[in-house]
Amino acid sequence: MSAAMLQPEPQPITACTVSRDVQNFDLLIEDMETCLGESWGDLGFDDALPYLDQPEASELEFLAIALDEEDEADLTIISEIIRAAKARDIKVLLIAEDVSPASLHGLLREGGDEFVPYPLPEGELAQAIDRVLTPPPAAPVAPEMQTKLKATGDRNGVLIPVQGMSGGTGATTLAVNLAWELANIEEDTSPRVCLIDLDFQFGSVSTYLDLPRREAVFEMLQDTEAMDSESFMHSLLTFENKLQVLTAPTDLIPMDLVSPEDIDRIIEMARTNFDYVIIDMPKTMVEWSETVLNAAHVYFATLELDMRSAQNTLRIKRALQSEQLPFEKLRFVLNRAPKFTDLNGKSRIKRLAESLGISIEVQLPDGGKPVSQNADHGVPMAEAIPKNPMRKEIAKLAKSVHEVNVSDAAATA
Repeated sequence: MSAAMLQPEPQPITACTVSRDVQNFDLLIEDMETCLGESWGDLGFDDALPYLDQPEASELEFLAIALDEEDEADLTIISEIIRAAKARDIKVLLIAEDVSPASLHGLLREGGDEFVPYPLPEGELAQAIDRVLTPPPAAPVAPEMQTKLKATGDRNGVLIPVQGMSGGTGATTLAVNLAWELANIEEDTSPRVCLIDLDFQFGSVSTYLDLPRREAVFEMLQDTEAMDSESFMHSLLTFENKLQVLTAPTDLIPMDLVSPEDIDRIIEMARTNFDYVIIDMPKTMVEWSETVLNAAHVYFATLELDMRSAQNTLRIKRALQSEQLPFEKLRFVLNRAPKFTDLNGKSRIKRLAESLGISIEVQLPDGGKPVSQNADHGVPMAEAIPKNPMRKEIAKLAKSVHEVNVSDAAATA
């Protein structure tokens, strides 16, 4: 047997890093070796396009394009590489360090499949590779998702954001159940209601309603300029043929990936197609929070009788008033409010409101464990625990909101 016959066949190159200098990304080198062994290569920005035209490029499954702030001047060639890869059905991972959100947004719009921050979190590259190379399972179409509302474009919906003053104050619970109550407020001609989850990173509206997260949401967020009523409606899911829901994206994305102009387009598109638009806001204040506040008709802020809520409420009040933003739109909702017979608790509520200089207009009673357990079951409280005191109070709130809206509409008719 000759020595030549003992030589193992070289492994095909199934992936390539593409960068100005891969030595600047030593953690990427280590993770590529861990994930792929020797079946990967490295290309410079100038080498990538010629290589993609070679026959051996047909073996490539993905490119890992690594860039930092110095590479933002070369976004044109990087975009060309991404388009060339997508034309050959090659997946693209973006490994970015200190790259501006606008630049990253542009590259994702060109066709980047995944964004991974650098330095790479432990195991994140392997997970990203699995996500882009694993075909999504064909999700069974649930009965409640089969009927979709048609775009109308003839509405002027009421915008109601909900934001928690601290974690665990029931903002998502209020948003989801208020939306459901409004969607069922009338037996014969219930209003069209859209529930939007703008907590792009940790939003849980989909969990509360047992709805899947879809890539269509991220695709819509990437290019809101091209969005029309039909594409917006396509990105929504239907719950029980009554409520239309825009879930948070499938994967965690930077909060500033979306601009105030993007949010303004989404709000306007929702308002022109629905009678009520309920928004579950992220807990953090971001660049486009002002956009939502200015567009809101009423802005519900949930809090509890604790120091966290008090301190954060005071911070938000000072921030909004210092920027001359409409703080008066905020309507404070106290969750887990004391019972009617708890005189000490009522006194504490009064002292809290006076010390913060606010009015607490809505008090939600403590619904207990059934509320959190019901959220895990993925149905609104009206369907599973209709007699829960918290559900009854949210139903009253929805009725009040609807009556005021109908009265205002009649007055301006």
